Amino acid sequence: MHLPAPLKDPLVTLIGDTCYASLVEELNISDIPCIKYTISKGLGLGIVLGGSIVKIPQILTILRSGSARGLSLASYFLETLSCCITFSYNVIQRNPFSTYGETAFLTIQDIIITLMILFYNQRMGATFGALVMFAAVIYVLINVVPMWLMASLYAATIPLSLASKIPQIYANFRNKSTGQLSVFAVINYFAGSTARVFTTMTELNDPIMLTGTVLASVLNGILAIQVLLYWGNNMVDVKAKKSN
Repeated sequence: MHLPAPLKDPLVTLIGDTCYASLVEELNISDIPCIKYTISKGLGLGIVLGGSIVKIPQILTILRSGSARGLSLASYFLETLSCCITFSYNVIQRNPFSTYGETAFLTIQDIIITLMILFYNQRMGATFGALVMFAAVIYVLINVVPMWLMASLYAATIPLSLASKIPQIYANFRNKSTGQLSVFAVINYFAGSTARVFTTMTELNDPIMLTGTVLASVLNGILAIQVLLYWGNNMVDVKAKKSN
């Protein structure tokens, strides 16, 4: 089957000449490697698009309520730092954008949420300082830090990812409430990180990245379970019950 250029060119760009010829022109549905690669590319683009909006509901939730209650500053600070390192590592490695693109959007959104947590806690100086610090970190990671050190820093994001989620998980467990945590953001983050495990296994031969994506999926799964368990619980109501 031969497609017109406006349809063919984007597909070739996405899955390559070999898989395009096999799956589209020859209709070879037994070409398992190309089928897996195509699914991976499709998932990758979906994750990137989802990542571009996944934390917007969380930002809107904070704006509507005028509060960052229930959100762990330590958790978001560490997650933002981890995203900065992951994004910079992939840029330097020149990995396909479909394998990490959501990290660029998540970095921006995490920076915004971290700044909002500081702002709504009346820490104006820290808000400005954090903005300058994150911008400086990204610049230094991409333009100054050598590749051998970047690989070590990226490996360090695995325990950093653990450390970034644990404060929020503990805060939810202690409060028996997820506070202003966005249900949409948590569920979609879990779905995206789980799909990213498949795309990493399919497109990249990087055990460090695979380990990081698996751990992220597990921890995001715990947060998703907490959201379902504590659905409708209000922090004020929970504290009132404890005091009684």
